[in-house]
Amino acid sequence: MQQQRVFDVAIVGYGPSGVVAAGLLGQAGLSVYVCDRLTDVHQIPRAIALDHEIMRVFQQLGVADAVAPFCEPFTPSEYFGVDGQLIRRMTMVAPPFPQGHTPSMVFTQPEVEKVLRARVAQLPSVTVELGVEMTGLTPHDQGVDLAIADAQGKPTRTVRARYAIACDGGSSAVRTALAMPLEDLDFDEPWLVVDVLMNERGLARLPQVSVQYCEPERPCTLVIGPKNHRRWEISLNPGEDPKHAATPDETWRLLSRWITPDDGTLWRQSSYRFHALVAQQWRRGRVFLAGDAAHMQPPFLGQGMCQGIRDVSNLAWKLAAVLRGEVTGASAEALLDSYGDERKAHVRELTSRIKHVGAVICERDPVKARERDAAMLAQCGGTVQDTPRQDILPPLTTGWLAPQDHAARGSLFPQPWLLNGPHRERMDSIAGHGWRLVLAPGQAPPAVAGALPWLRCVALGTVDALETDGVAEAWLQRHQSVAALVRPDHYVYGVAATADGLAAMVSALATRLGAMADACAA
Repeated sequence: MQQQRVFDVAIVGYGPSGVVAAGLLGQAGLSVYVCDRLTDVHQIPRAIALDHEIMRVFQQLGVADAVAPFCEPFTPSEYFGVDGQLIRRMTMVAPPFPQGHTPSMVFTQPEVEKVLRARVAQLPSVTVELGVEMTGLTPHDQGVDLAIADAQGKPTRTVRARYAIACDGGSSAVRTALAMPLEDLDFDEPWLVVDVLMNERGLARLPQVSVQYCEPERPCTLVIGPKNHRRWEISLNPGEDPKHAATPDETWRLLSRWITPDDGTLWRQSSYRFHALVAQQWRRGRVFLAGDAAHMQPPFLGQGMCQGIRDVSNLAWKLAAVLRGEVTGASAEALLDSYGDERKAHVRELTSRIKHVGAVICERDPVKARERDAAMLAQCGGTVQDTPRQDILPPLTTGWLAPQDHAARGSLFPQPWLLNGPHRERMDSIAGHGWRLVLAPGQAPPAVAGALPWLRCVALGTVDALETDGVAEAWLQRHQSVAALVRPDHYVYGVAATADGLAAMVSALATRLGAMADACAA
């Protein structure tokens, strides 16, 4: 009897989180199985915003240039209060951009997903089955078995994998099967989301920046998408029927403040309840939750898809290290447990900040709304200052980080442009995406680093790492550090202020990684 193939990882769901997980794991040389009941990408855009951290992941997958035609810089977002006055303006950080990519972007989701799927199709170790559905899941000590059925619900086969990732959305069948409940973070409001493909007449009638209308009678948002794509998010008032709001006639009535049917074509109109939810557990044995299966948040900063990709970027390198035997035993379990610890804390904190932004937008009491406007203007001395969107994103605060109290710990390390002969390239393209030790100019690596082949040293200021804009050097100076130890997902494991502290930090990490350090010493 032929022995059943055992995949390293099975992924349920082939949306943005699932396809990025498949790409990162397949690129790491792992055998991956992916299934999804849909046969193609969803043709209607749901996400509309991404940021430079996500573009850095796309760069790692080798698709940053391929997705660029479907992305544009996010315009500033202007917030207007009760009486039409400007009360906040959100922008992006100024050049030189710290991650080597435009910090905030809008994008066309179906086209970007097609690029990502095309990349995964190039990876021989990834098997993708579309038009099928997972109908059952059986965890066991060696892994997990997935029962797969065809489009008609007829059982076809069982897929066995050492680990599984649920990327199957907010109504996750995997999460439901394993009884992994969601925690309610106390946000539940009905909204209408409308996407319109505008014509020239319509474009001329609209603002040239994205707008948050913080008006008690009906808070709403206008987002400038790529090319002629415009999105409205319109709150529904008590007593309004969400289904009726999503009919073409009622949608056009709600849009009449800005445009008429002569100005464009409805692309999508759907009523949603904006939720704030997070899974209580992110891991059950060999099964992990990611993306909307693990959390949902209001859309006010456009972080929904970004959060899912952060999830799988965090998980992929940890699974790869364990599956390749680089980390074993208790160290492996601790590393995998850190996924849920890190991501849950990060999602909860970012959701709290998003809810705060939502509270500014959604205040329904006119008196309190005017008090809000006055307070926000008083805070900036009556003149609205630009607030970079990225300033709102929190660092990691727990998990696989150095045991130190430092503001840089858990933050996203910058990606400088480095000279490579007559050209310049982003740091990751030269130094790779594993563990990296980034050294300030003139700082020598500790002796222990030479015995760790999994650790790449980037010595700024040398012929191999000459910066063009000084982004990383300035970062190290700002944090009074001689070096930063950077994880494969680009987050700062820890920093060192002295050569002795640097040697101690690197040695401690090698010990913590257990088998990886043993292999290097052998």
